[in-house]
Amino acid sequence: MTNRVKRGELSIAAELVEFIEQKALPGTGVSTDAFWQGFSDLINDFAPENNALLEVRNTMQSQIDDWHKARIGTLHNEKAYDTFLRDIGYLVPDGDDFEIETTNVDPEIAKVPGPQLVVPITNARFALNAANARWGSLYDGFYGTDAMGRTPKGKGYDRGHGSRVVARTRVFLDDTFPIEDASHGDVERYTVVDGALLIDDNPLMMPEQFVGYTGDPAKPKTILLKNHGLHVELVFDDTHVIGSHDRASLADVRLESAVSAIMDCEDSVACVDAEDKVVAYTNWLGLMRGDLESTFEKDGKTMTRRLHDDRTFTTPDGGSLTLKGRALLWVRNVGHLMTNPAILDRDGNEAFEGLMDAMITTLIAKHDLARDSGNSVHGSVYIVKPKMHGPDEVAFTNRIFSHVETVLNLPANTIKVGIMDEERRTSANLKECIRAAKSRVAFINTGFLDRTGDEIHTSMEAGPVSRKDFIKRKGWIGAYENQNVDIGLECGLSGRAQIGKGMWAMPDDMAGMIEQKVDHPKAGANCAWVPSPTAATLHALHYHKIDVFAVQAKLKAGGRRSYLPALLEIPLASYRAWTDQQITREVENNAQGILGYVVRWIDQGMGASKVPDINNIPLMEDRATCRISAQHIANWLHHDIIDRDLVMKAMHKMAAVVDEQNSGDQNYTPMAPDFGGIAFQAACDLIFTGREQPSGYTEPVLHRRRLELKAQQNG
Repeated sequence: MTNRVKRGELSIAAELVEFIEQKALPGTGVSTDAFWQGFSDLINDFAPENNALLEVRNTMQSQIDDWHKARIGTLHNEKAYDTFLRDIGYLVPDGDDFEIETTNVDPEIAKVPGPQLVVPITNARFALNAANARWGSLYDGFYGTDAMGRTPKGKGYDRGHGSRVVARTRVFLDDTFPIEDASHGDVERYTVVDGALLIDDNPLMMPEQFVGYTGDPAKPKTILLKNHGLHVELVFDDTHVIGSHDRASLADVRLESAVSAIMDCEDSVACVDAEDKVVAYTNWLGLMRGDLESTFEKDGKTMTRRLHDDRTFTTPDGGSLTLKGRALLWVRNVGHLMTNPAILDRDGNEAFEGLMDAMITTLIAKHDLARDSGNSVHGSVYIVKPKMHGPDEVAFTNRIFSHVETVLNLPANTIKVGIMDEERRTSANLKECIRAAKSRVAFINTGFLDRTGDEIHTSMEAGPVSRKDFIKRKGWIGAYENQNVDIGLECGLSGRAQIGKGMWAMPDDMAGMIEQKVDHPKAGANCAWVPSPTAATLHALHYHKIDVFAVQAKLKAGGRRSYLPALLEIPLASYRAWTDQQITREVENNAQGILGYVVRWIDQGMGASKVPDINNIPLMEDRATCRISAQHIANWLHHDIIDRDLVMKAMHKMAAVVDEQNSGDQNYTPMAPDFGGIAFQAACDLIFTGREQPSGYTEPVLHRRRLELKAQQNG
C-alpha cells in the first residue's frame, strides 16, 4: 500500500513529496505553496485535453481500420487513401513557409555537428559515463574494439596491435589536419613558435586549425586542433606505454565525441511507480547540480565516478580558452499516453506521467540555470518529447511547457523541445508539427524503430506485412528519413537546431558502424545516436570527414523533395510464397527478441540492455524494438499467416534459448520449463493483445506486469 500525502488537490506518494520538498525545491527560488498549486493545476486542468487527444488517436485508428476492412483483398488505391486521410483530419494541409524562432540555443545543439548518446537516467553510472563522453580516446576506440578488424586477447598490452592503432590514428591526423610537405606519421616533435604550431619545422596546411595548447610551448603537454567545429587534443607523455615508443611521445589522441546526450526517462527505463521515478529524478538532480556520483566495484577495486571538469587551454595569441568537459544534456520526458500511480488527481485518477515529468524535470533544471558553466550557458532547459501524434499534440506540449515556465518563474520559451519524428501522423505532418512549437524547437529526430511499430499497427487491417528484413527495404523508410531532413532545413533548423538520426544498435560491431554510420552526416544529420561513449568517439570520425553544414546547404538549395506518397506506402507482403521454415524462423526471431527484452524489464527493471539476438549477436534493445516484434506477430496472427499454437511453440522454444543466454546472470529467473512466470506472461500479452494496445505500444502491458511483480515481491 502506497503511503500518500495531500498537497492541494493531489494525493502523492510520500517519497516523491519528500524528494521534491527536501531536495528539488530548495535553491530554486520557488516556494513550496506556489509549486504545489501550479503542479495541481497542471495535473488537473490539463488532463481532460490529454484524454481528448488520446481519444482522437483511437477514433482515427478505428476509422483507418474500417477503411481497410472494407477494401481487404482489393488493390490499394493511393489517391483514395490520401483523400480519406485528409477527410478524417489525419493529414493536415501544409501552411505557409516559415522558419523556427528558437533563441538562446547552446552551441552544442546549434553549431557543432556530432554524436549523441541516449542513456537510462535511472543508472547513475551510465548517466555519468554519457555526460563525461564529451571527450574520448581514439587510441582506446581503435585498440579495444573491432574497429580495426580485431581486438587484442588477454589483459596484457599487444604492442603489434598498438602499433597498428597508432598508424591508423596518424592517417586520421593526415586526412584531417594535413601538414605542408610532411606526414604526422614521420613527426618527431610538435612545438608552438610565435603563436604558430610547427610539426617538426612544418606548419599545418590550414594554420587556423591550431587553436590551443597546454604546458611549455617548446614542449607542449597537449595540442588542441579544430575541424568542422569539433576539437581534437594531442596528448604527449614519454612515460606512457604508447608515448614511450613514439618518436614524438604522442601518448593519445582525444576527440571531442558525444557533443550532446539524452538522459532518458522514457524508452530505456522501467519506471512504474514513485520509487522508480524518485531514482530517475534524483539522478537528474545530481547532473543539474553537478554533484552526481556513482561508486562501484571494477576489477576488485572500488571506484567513484564524478562529472568531469571543464578544460582550459592557452590560445595561439596567449589568451585562454575553456571548453566544456561534459556533453550538453537533454532530458527525455514520457509521452502523452502513460499515467503513473505516484500521483492521483482530484478525482483519484492516476496522473499523466508526461505532465509529472514536465514539471519536475524542469524544476530540477533550475539548479543548473543558477550555476556558472553548468549544462546550459544560454539559460535553456532541453526536453525531448517522444511519441507525439500530429500537430495538435505538439501544440499541447507547447502549452504544458508554458504553464510550467509560469509556475517556475522562467522566461517564456526557456524550455526547448525535441520532437521525435517516430509516429506516422507526425511524419506525415512534420512541417505543421514544427510550426506548433516554432519558438521552442531545438531538435527533430527520426526514430526508425518506433516508426516501424506504428506503421504496422496503423495498417493492421490492410493485410499481412512483409517479413521484418523486407520491411526495411520498403520505399516509405527512405522517404521518411529524407523528408525529415528536408523539412527541417526548410523550417530553418540548420545552424539553429539538431536534425538527428537514430541508433546504431550493435555496440560490439564498431567496424560495421564506422563503415555504415557515415551515411547519417552524409544525409544532412548534424547528430546521430550511438550506444556507448566509445562508439561516440569512433562516430566522431565521420563528422571530421563530412562537413554537415555544407551538405545541409546543398540539400536546402535543392528544395524539399516530394515524399508523401512514398511515406504513406503500406509495407504489405506483395509476395507471400513463404515456406513453413521461413515463417517459423521469422516468428522465432521475433519471439526471442521479445522474451530476451521483456524478462529483464519485468524481473529486473532493466528498461534497456544489451540483449543477445537469436544468433547470439548482442543488440541494444528497448521498448521500440519490442514494439516492432510484438506488432509483427500480432499482424500475422490476425491475417492467419500463423496460428496461436505455432506462436506458443516458438515462445516455449525461445524461452529456453533466452534462459540459456542468461545462465551466467545470478539474478536471472528462468522462464522454462513451467512458463508460469509474470515475465513470460507479459511477453505473451504483448503478442496476443497486440491489436488492442494503443498504437501498438508496449508500455501498458509492461507497466501493469511490472507492478504486479513488485506487489508480489513486497506482499
